[in-house]
Amino acid sequence: MNIFRNLFWYKGLFVFLIICAIASVLAVSSPLMAKAKKKIEKIESTDPALRLKWFDQHVAMKEASIFKDLKWRFIGPDIISGRCTDVDVPKGSKHTIYVGAATGGLWKTVNSGITWEPIMDDVPSISIGDIAVAPSNPNIVWVGTGEANIFRASVAGTGVYKSTDAGNTWQHMGLAGTHTIARIVIHSNNPDIVYVAAPGHEWTYNEERGVFKTTDGGNTWKKVFYINDKIGAVDLVMDPSDNNTLYVTMWNRIRRRWSDPMPGPGDGVFKTTDGGNTWVAKNKGLPDLKLTGRIGIDIARSNPSVLYAFVDNHNPGRMPEKGERDPYGRLWKARIMKGAEVYRSDDKAETWRKVSPDNRMMEGFCGTYGWVFGQLRVDPNDENTVYIMGLALAKSTDGGKSFTRLWFPGLHGDHHGLWIDPEDSNYLINVNDGGINISYDGGKTWRDFHRNLPVVQFYNVAYDMEKPFNVYGSVQDHGTYKGNVAHNLPWRERPRGFTTRWESVPGGEGTHLAIDPTDSNTIYSSTFYGRLQRSEFKNNRWESVSILPKAGEEEPPLRGQWLAPTIISPHNPWVIYHGMQYLFRSMNRGDVWERISSDLSYNNPEQQGILPFAIPYACLTAVSESPFKSGLIYVGTDDGRVHVTRNGGGSWVEITKGLPYNKHVSRIVASKYDEGTVYLTLNGRRDDDFADYIYKSTDLGKTWVDISGNIPGGPVNVIREDPKNKDILYVGTDLGVYVTLNGGKEWHVLANGLPTCFVWDLIIHPRDNTLVIATNGRGMYVIDDVSPIQDYKKKE
Repeated sequence: MNIFRNLFWYKGLFVFLIICAIASVLAVSSPLMAKAKKKIEKIESTDPALRLKWFDQHVAMKEASIFKDLKWRFIGPDIISGRCTDVDVPKGSKHTIYVGAATGGLWKTVNSGITWEPIMDDVPSISIGDIAVAPSNPNIVWVGTGEANIFRASVAGTGVYKSTDAGNTWQHMGLAGTHTIARIVIHSNNPDIVYVAAPGHEWTYNEERGVFKTTDGGNTWKKVFYINDKIGAVDLVMDPSDNNTLYVTMWNRIRRRWSDPMPGPGDGVFKTTDGGNTWVAKNKGLPDLKLTGRIGIDIARSNPSVLYAFVDNHNPGRMPEKGERDPYGRLWKARIMKGAEVYRSDDKAETWRKVSPDNRMMEGFCGTYGWVFGQLRVDPNDENTVYIMGLALAKSTDGGKSFTRLWFPGLHGDHHGLWIDPEDSNYLINVNDGGINISYDGGKTWRDFHRNLPVVQFYNVAYDMEKPFNVYGSVQDHGTYKGNVAHNLPWRERPRGFTTRWESVPGGEGTHLAIDPTDSNTIYSSTFYGRLQRSEFKNNRWESVSILPKAGEEEPPLRGQWLAPTIISPHNPWVIYHGMQYLFRSMNRGDVWERISSDLSYNNPEQQGILPFAIPYACLTAVSESPFKSGLIYVGTDDGRVHVTRNGGGSWVEITKGLPYNKHVSRIVASKYDEGTVYLTLNGRRDDDFADYIYKSTDLGKTWVDISGNIPGGPVNVIREDPKNKDILYVGTDLGVYVTLNGGKEWHVLANGLPTCFVWDLIIHPRDNTLVIATNGRGMYVIDDVSPIQDYKKKE
């Protein structure tokens, strides 16, 4: 009995100890498990009312600014223009034209383009989606803000605006939560009846999308057609013989940071015959709509029974040829999508039939990014003459059976809008990534307005040490340009013997630029997605060589952002840093590279796109080396991670703690005044988050302090230190430029001579004390001398 009693006792003790051990493990691990299960919150979708409030605060700061007398000077470029999204002309007019720029505002000419004037700069967003002039009253003009093309660099609008005096004054009429406006249609006889097609947010799902209608001139709105928070209205036309009959195209679309818009269910054509009260799908004869993208639509004014649909068809087509690549140079690994297709209906959309040919021209007409095009127009006087807009502008005169590309010197590519004079079909006005073009002979020849419509979309600005110095910037769909800071100065103020002009230099449309401070004839720039090159000006021409680092044999491919960061070390102009998902360093101007980091992004495999929609993501976006100490380097990524190394990449420490989760790092600046101080800006635009994220650390990033102060919203794109005063900082946001004299406690607006615009980069020349900004949509501006800012405290 004693033996059994002892056995039971030991067995019980053993079980007890096991239970205690398990309990202790659970006690230790349960907080970790809870933490693992806890979802990290990400800030998304700023309240539209808050955006409008922030703009009002910005306007008040402009009026109260202590630097209201410090004036900006426009320096160009004046040899190129920029992406325009829509055009309209008052009924019966030939010479008055309204043009909307993607990020450059609304412009008007009353002399057929000889001169242009911006007429809607004082609004929260000068991104223009659509323009409509009332057919019954040419003084009534409607403008929808927020382009519907959802580029990676598109900017959200704040609803619709109305003018009753031909653009002299404007009133906000609501729909601020839509962010993008694709089409505005006004009743032919009653200008108070207006329909708006809203695709919705670019980056997040939302309910403020679909078709909206007002019957009281915009005082109130009713959402008359809505499917869900993923599907928006992207095109809308009205039957000219019956204003109660309209056709809308719906599109399931969203952009991810790692993917262009992908096809999804819910696309199609819908029709109402009762002014929007009821809608019926009209898709018989269209392709499988689960695998289509954007659909454009137009009606023949000469025969309203005839409609055309321009379909971005992602249904699989032919097999690729050996070695065949997509427009970005990537190998096709599956069937190539069918591409652009034109469908026609002769019975008011009851049935559709494909009329466009199956050929390589149509297949590649919109590249792999038909989501940015989707526009077609029917000649108002001929139901068989049709224009389609993609990478090229093409015309059919046989009802869509064949198309001819239209080409002429100065006619830019990437087309987004077309107006055809209803009284003269030969008079055409086209808008594209290069600005605006006009034809008087049905598209055979074209005028351009590159020199007098200054809506250039810069991504950044760099400078050299020439006297006077030059500025450089990459431009959407144009490549890289260089101009002199003295450009546009009055002749009396220009340096003796000075001549200047803007000119193209090596570099792609999306690239950071690094100019050798000891030799301005050496430029480091990329083509697409960080494909780095070194360019040298020799024998009166540029010579470029690829210096992109290579991945190891068993390593994943390199990932580079659209604006992959490249910098020259402040300690040695031969030392170059280039950011992909790793940071690379070259000690000999890019001839040989060393990888000095691991992958510094989160590299979430679920956030990597699939071809042909994939966009490089989880990449470096910002790099800064301390002027105090060689090898003290900060980096930030597009997925919100921040790291520092104090030994040239020997070891890295993550310093993301205390920062908002998963925000795009737009800038890091290691201070020139203190070794432990670093500045950081984050940009939430890719979450439809417009807050102002500005931070400072004085302990190498261990802790961060918010220094946004009284800046009323963002997004924030750049921060820079003043070259002479450690307490003075400059910030560029999507509303303008701010300066602080006390390290961020209080900010002031620098706005004299500057429209409300998207300031995406700025520099202060260290020798000349000149402030230069690069705007996305309005070119470059300078304040020639910032001494009044630096000396302001002395006057108090």
